[in-house]
Amino acid sequence: MSSDSQSSFVEAPVPSPAASLSDVDSLPSSPTTSSLEASSSDSGNGEETDAEREWKESLQQLELLLTMVVVPYVGKYFGRKCAYWGWAKFMQWKYPVEIVVTSERMFKGAGVVEAAASL
Repeated sequence: MSSDSQSSFVEAPVPSPAASLSDVDSLPSSPTTSSLEASSSDSGNGEETDAEREWKESLQQLELLLTMVVVPYVGKYFGRKCAYWGWAKFMQWKYPVEIVVTSERMFKGAGVVEAAASL
Protein backbone atom coordinates (compact mmCIF):
# COMPACT_ATOMS: atom_id res chain seq x y z
CA MET A 1 0.00 0.00 0.00
CA SER A 2 2.82 2.41 0.69
CA SER A 3 4.41 1.74 -2.69
CA ASP A 4 1.08 2.59 -4.41
CA SER A 5 0.79 5.91 -2.57
CA GLN A 6 4.33 6.85 -3.49
CA SER A 7 3.84 5.97 -7.13
CA SER A 8 0.78 8.23 -7.38
CA PHE A 9 2.85 11.37 -6.93
CA VAL A 10 4.22 13.09 -10.01
CA GLU A 11 7.75 14.41 -9.78
CA ALA A 12 8.52 17.65 -11.55
CA PRO A 13 11.52 17.59 -13.85
CA VAL A 14 14.58 19.25 -12.34
CA PRO A 15 15.98 21.94 -14.67
CA SER A 16 19.59 21.61 -15.61
CA PRO A 17 21.99 24.20 -14.14
CA ALA A 18 23.03 25.39 -17.60
CA ALA A 19 19.42 26.20 -18.56
CA SER A 20 18.77 28.19 -15.37
CA LEU A 21 21.98 30.22 -15.81
CA SER A 22 21.06 31.15 -19.35
CA ASP A 23 17.65 32.37 -18.16
CA VAL A 24 19.22 34.51 -15.45
CA ASP A 25 21.82 35.91 -17.82
CA SER A 26 19.13 37.15 -20.19
CA LEU A 27 17.52 39.35 -17.52
CA PRO A 28 19.00 42.80 -16.91
CA SER A 29 20.38 43.08 -13.40
CA SER A 30 20.12 46.87 -13.16
CA PRO A 31 19.09 49.67 -15.47
CA THR A 32 21.86 50.81 -17.74
CA THR A 33 23.05 54.38 -17.87
CA SER A 34 21.72 54.80 -21.42
CA SER A 35 18.21 53.85 -20.29
CA LEU A 36 18.50 56.26 -17.34
CA GLU A 37 19.61 59.07 -19.64
CA ALA A 38 16.76 58.35 -22.03
CA SER A 39 14.18 58.46 -19.25
CA SER A 40 15.61 61.67 -17.79
CA SER A 41 15.69 63.37 -21.19
CA ASP A 42 12.05 62.46 -21.68
CA SER A 43 11.11 64.02 -18.35
CA GLY A 44 12.66 67.43 -19.02
CA ASN A 45 15.93 67.21 -17.04
CA GLY A 46 14.55 68.39 -13.73
CA GLU A 47 11.90 70.90 -14.70
CA GLU A 48 9.15 68.40 -13.97
CA THR A 49 10.78 67.35 -10.76
CA ASP A 50 10.64 70.96 -9.55
CA ALA A 51 7.03 71.18 -10.64
CA GLU A 52 6.23 67.89 -8.95
CA ARG A 53 7.94 69.07 -5.76
CA GLU A 54 5.96 72.33 -5.78
CA TRP A 55 2.75 70.38 -6.43
CA LYS A 56 3.44 68.11 -3.46
CA GLU A 57 4.22 71.12 -1.26
CA SER A 58 0.99 72.84 -2.26
CA LEU A 59 -0.98 69.67 -1.54
CA GLN A 60 0.71 69.45 1.84
CA GLN A 61 -0.22 73.09 2.58
CA LEU A 62 -3.84 72.41 1.60
CA GLU A 63 -3.88 69.36 3.84
CA LEU A 64 -2.54 71.41 6.74
CA LEU A 65 -5.13 74.12 6.09
CA LEU A 66 -7.91 71.56 6.13
CA THR A 67 -6.73 69.68 9.20
CA MET A 68 -5.73 72.71 11.27
CA VAL A 69 -8.40 75.28 10.37
CA VAL A 70 -11.34 74.14 8.27
CA VAL A 71 -12.19 70.77 9.84
CA PRO A 72 -12.11 72.01 13.48
CA TYR A 73 -14.15 75.10 12.62
CA VAL A 74 -16.79 73.16 10.68
CA GLY A 75 -16.90 70.48 13.38
CA LYS A 76 -17.36 73.07 16.08
CA TYR A 77 -20.11 74.82 14.14
CA PHE A 78 -22.09 71.65 13.43
CA GLY A 79 -21.41 70.33 16.92
CA ARG A 80 -22.95 73.43 18.48
CA LYS A 81 -25.84 73.29 16.04
CA CYS A 82 -26.47 69.65 17.00
CA ALA A 83 -26.22 70.51 20.71
CA TYR A 84 -28.75 73.34 20.39
CA TRP A 85 -31.11 71.06 18.49
CA GLY A 86 -30.72 68.29 21.09
CA TRP A 87 -31.25 70.72 23.98
CA ALA A 88 -34.41 72.09 22.35
CA LYS A 89 -35.77 68.57 21.87
CA PHE A 90 -34.95 67.69 25.50
CA MET A 91 -36.63 70.83 26.81
CA GLN A 92 -39.72 70.15 24.74
CA TRP A 93 -39.85 66.60 26.06
CA LYS A 94 -39.12 67.41 29.70
CA TYR A 95 -41.15 70.61 30.06
CA PRO A 96 -44.18 71.77 28.11
CA VAL A 97 -42.33 74.64 26.42
CA GLU A 98 -41.92 75.47 22.81
CA ILE A 99 -38.56 76.67 21.54
CA VAL A 100 -38.96 79.11 18.68
CA VAL A 101 -36.09 80.67 16.77
CA THR A 102 -37.33 84.07 15.76
CA SER A 103 -34.64 84.88 13.25
CA GLU A 104 -32.97 81.94 11.52
CA ARG A 105 -30.36 84.26 10.03
CA MET A 106 -29.38 85.66 13.44
CA PHE A 107 -29.31 82.14 14.91
CA LYS A 108 -26.89 80.93 12.22
CA GLY A 109 -24.81 84.09 12.52
CA ALA A 110 -24.51 83.65 16.28
CA GLY A 111 -23.41 80.04 15.73
CA VAL A 112 -20.70 81.15 13.31
CA VAL A 113 -19.46 83.85 15.68
CA GLU A 114 -19.44 81.47 18.67
CA ALA A 115 -17.58 78.82 16.72
CA ALA A 116 -14.95 81.32 15.60
CA ALA A 117 -14.62 83.02 18.99
CA SER A 118 -12.14 80.59 20.53
CA LEU A 119 -10.12 79.93 17.36
